[in-house]
Amino acid sequence: MAAELTAHELIEKHRPTLDQALEAIRTRAYWSPHPEHPKAYGENGSLDAAAGKAAFDALLGSRIDLGQPGTDDWVGGEVSPYGVELGVTYPHADVDVLLPAMRAGQRAWRDAGPETRAVVCLEILKRISDRTHEFAHAVMHTSGQAFMMAFQAGGPHAQDRGLEAVAYAYAEQVRTPGTAEWTKPQGKRDPLALTKRFTPVPRGTALVIGCNTFPTWNGYPGLFASLATGNAVLVKPHPRAVLPLALTVQAARDVLAAAGFDPNLVALAAERPGEGIAKTLATRPEIRIIDYTGSTSFGDWLEANARQAQVYTEKAGVNTVLVHSTDDYKGMLSNLAFSLSLYSGQMCTTPQNLLVPRDGIGTDQGPKTFDEVTADLARAVDGLLGDDARANALLGAIVNPDVKARLEAAAGLGEVALASREITNPEFPDAVVRTPVIVKLDGAKPDAEAAYMSECFGPVSFAVAVDSVTDAVELLRRTVREKGAMTVGAYTTDAGTERAVEEVCLEEAAQLSLNLTGGVYVNQTAAFSDFHGSGGNPAANAALTDSAFVANRFRMVEVRREA
Repeated sequence: MAAELTAHELIEKHRPTLDQALEAIRTRAYWSPHPEHPKAYGENGSLDAAAGKAAFDALLGSRIDLGQPGTDDWVGGEVSPYGVELGVTYPHADVDVLLPAMRAGQRAWRDAGPETRAVVCLEILKRISDRTHEFAHAVMHTSGQAFMMAFQAGGPHAQDRGLEAVAYAYAEQVRTPGTAEWTKPQGKRDPLALTKRFTPVPRGTALVIGCNTFPTWNGYPGLFASLATGNAVLVKPHPRAVLPLALTVQAARDVLAAAGFDPNLVALAAERPGEGIAKTLATRPEIRIIDYTGSTSFGDWLEANARQAQVYTEKAGVNTVLVHSTDDYKGMLSNLAFSLSLYSGQMCTTPQNLLVPRDGIGTDQGPKTFDEVTADLARAVDGLLGDDARANALLGAIVNPDVKARLEAAAGLGEVALASREITNPEFPDAVVRTPVIVKLDGAKPDAEAAYMSECFGPVSFAVAVDSVTDAVELLRRTVREKGAMTVGAYTTDAGTERAVEEVCLEEAAQLSLNLTGGVYVNQTAAFSDFHGSGGNPAANAALTDSAFVANRFRMVEVRREA
């Protein structure tokens, strides 16, 4: 296969970016090569807003032919949470044909070495970045995210996470030298001398099982970690969010072919309605790595049944904020209101339980009772979402009927501090848009515990009254230990309480944010600096992204010869 892009050209083009990414994960300082602002695009081959929207519109009703072997049908059926029928069809694969074809190119990909693989991955990310506006509409109309969130989280932030995974993968593979001369003295006899060669060898074919809410942000770390470590990658999107990952696979196949590699190293596995191919694929002997984001029940099933594979799961947890005291009451309420509202609470990092002492909290505005705190928070959310245009821009749309059903049922679980209301989106009148509900619960009552100790994914939060801050800390510990948490937040001006909460999070391996009152929110993380999940509590068995996330995707194989 003739290469249009040589390894030398790609290294010259992308090695500086790789080096900056390596430095960023070392220092944990802020850095991103992918602009967050829509107006930054439109030069050097990237699509501006109008061209990106036109490219997306051209996809509607089209067939995305990836040229994959084993295509036996064309499938589709995505309907946007905003009410638009996408009408895009994708190749349906006969996996008995596709999986062997994917393996065929792996030897050349392995032999290319870590640096070449890394810069090929960076070229894929560059081409995706150039189409960020197009991808933003694809993410918006499959996830229900509002456009600006789809643009940022589905575009530059997802690309950052993919690049971060490539950087970690490269660093782990080159930790061991490629060759070594080994000499062992033998006293008066001639020394023993060996020449040793060390090769990072991929595990096999990787499977990425995509999610509905963040198809690119959650999909890119596993995809690029596996590809950069030499593995072929089969992408199985969520049936309601195929388009963003199909476009990703398309970009990857184009770059691999242009660089002289087999494009079948990356392929798509779209499914017929109700086919449920994830279990079938996950237990195939060819599948040696699995990345999954979604429900706890299926994540647990994968961990128990896909025994032939290294399984990385991000499941569900009960995220908790402990509220003890604050020196910026207004800022705390504003920060929490935004955190509860963003993308209608449909983030795995959104706070669910707010633990507040029933006797109240200390603030810079004087003591506030439990009822005052919940009422003031309700007013803060109402104020934030009082303007429908702003509300639509923050809330997006409810992603599926299950979320809507949970939201409607939540009002019956306790006293409602803030009722959810329906909002009309004038641009997309069929969109289901709802503001969050806040329900007050008594933490001492068993029937309340059944509610707050279960994940209620969506725009639902529980204000849980506890007897004391000591009880709040212990409830936090039990929640993380038993149910897991992707995020923990705390507000306190007391050093002892801060130390107690921090100790719980260290012992239970939960990522903690303290006293956020400005423009950083508990449900947001930055690539190259923040770890998303820890891998140390039931919410996830891996962190995005750290060394452990990449190191077991390859093994180091040694060949030694007498010198």
